[in-house]
Amino acid sequence: MARVIHVFRQPDRFIAGTVGEPGDRVFFLQAVESARTVSVAIEKQQVAVLAERIGSLLEEVGRRFGAEVGDAQEAVELLDAEPLQVPVEEEFRVGTMGLGWDAESAAVVIELLAVTEEEIDESVVLDDTDEGPDAVRVFLTPQEARAFAERADRVVNAGRKPCPLCAEPLDPAGHVCPRQNGYRRSEED
Repeated sequence: MARVIHVFRQPDRFIAGTVGEPGDRVFFLQAVESARTVSVAIEKQQVAVLAERIGSLLEEVGRRFGAEVGDAQEAVELLDAEPLQVPVEEEFRVGTMGLGWDAESAAVVIELLAVTEEEIDESVVLDDTDEGPDAVRVFLTPQEARAFAERADRVVNAGRKPCPLCAEPLDPAGHVCPRQNGYRRSEED
């Protein structure tokens, strides 16, 4: 079957969001352009890494090319606080991510590739070859990329509070804390 690459050159929205309660959330990245919406499932850690890498990429682009990469204030102004568009229908689960800078359009390019059984050849990332996993490719202005990263950080950190002793997530009923030799801590403790 032919590879499907969903390309969003000027998305109306590109956001990270979740479905479910803290401790049982499923993370999604969702791209919207006109009437087209594509949602892909992703691991929480992948969202955190993507947000961090976008910040690093923008710093590098600013240093190397002197390009306008937007500041934190602009990101806050562009921040999309709305929930995911429903219904959230998973196109695929993200396995490999690619991140780059397109100097011609002065845009951050994010590519999300579906999980596959085979090992992925790096040459298919950010490429239009017919072979390889399905993908979503999104082009963002530096300001939009920074706003995406800011929201992604907020979504990742909106889960369960960490235990002050062991940093493991606290369930509403508490947890068995290894630092307390098995004592069960609750959020009220």
